[in-house]
Amino acid sequence: DFATPRAILTGHDYEITCATICAELGLVISGSKEGPCLIHSMNGDLLRTLEGPVTFEGPENHLRPKLIQASREGHCVIYYENGLFCVFSVNGRLQATMETDDKIK
Repeated sequence: DFATPRAILTGHDYEITCATICAELGLVISGSKEGPCLIHSMNGDLLRTLEGPVTFEGPENHLRPKLIQASREGHCVIYYENGLFCVFSVNGRLQATMETDDKIK
């Protein structure tokens, strides 16, 4: 038997740098090199766009997501390369931010 994809997720214009799956909520959350993070259903439907805070550094003013984690309670934590953590609800609302100088892996 050959494995076939359950769904094909579309919407990013640049390469994917991080992703997570929240099976409890049926969500896939992904971040790309030069763009926002996207929330898809497990069936492949694009549900939301998570726009991080705009920076004024660099030509495109985009934060680059490095790590994403989702909770079964409906929160999504995104770590951006400049040391910024953002917490979003799965409805797309930015709930909190925090900056750190520590290197997170």
